[in-house]
Amino acid sequence: MAGQNDLYTWCRDHRLHHKYSETDADPHNSNRGFFFSHVGWLLTKKHPDVIIKGKTIDCSDLLNDPVVRFQRKYYPWMFLFFCFFLPTYLCRLIFGNSWKDAFMVGCFGRYIVSLHTTWFVNSAAHMFGDRPFNEKIAARDNLGVALPLWATEGFHNYHHVFPWDYRISEMGFHNYNPFARLIDFFAKIGLACDLKRPSDELIAKVKANAHKEKPHAYDEPHEF
Repeated sequence: MAGQNDLYTWCRDHRLHHKYSETDADPHNSNRGFFFSHVGWLLTKKHPDVIIKGKTIDCSDLLNDPVVRFQRKYYPWMFLFFCFFLPTYLCRLIFGNSWKDAFMVGCFGRYIVSLHTTWFVNSAAHMFGDRPFNEKIAARDNLGVALPLWATEGFHNYHHVFPWDYRISEMGFHNYNPFARLIDFFAKIGLACDLKRPSDELIAKVKANAHKEKPHAYDEPHEF
């Protein structure tokens, strides 16, 4: 429904972004300006470094995943069905809208809002906000981005310091993180496993030294 490319391509580009953040190898390098990092990177040819460095990213785990392979193979058809037809049909079925209104609101309007909400993570959350965990990187904790994303990706400084934390954020808003709770539920019923998160002690130590030179991200396990 998000219509933001197949799983393999999205994950590869995301890994590339984390490894080479704010360099020419970053697909949506924020140093090239707000518009470029927001949507311009999708409207122009990729920088040569993105292509070269992208080939070095290990995605063997993705290629070995049958779900990823299936979704990648049938992505064009799944995209048309889940992003366009299904939302339009449900909007008409549930609310009784005309096909035109159902498409404009349930499909087109929803898709636009969804895209820009995600893109603000690449642009606004790399330019505006606080850097409580690492002041040396561009990624920022941005409340304006966090709110529409249910208190997750908006805590982007945290996400870039601890990219392997399945919660994505430091459980802001008094531990309000519905996506983390959903993953916890899936773990309980056996649909998710090997969940990683830093210890509270490591988080506190990293935050206390946010102004110092440090790695772009901390591997797990890691002793500060």
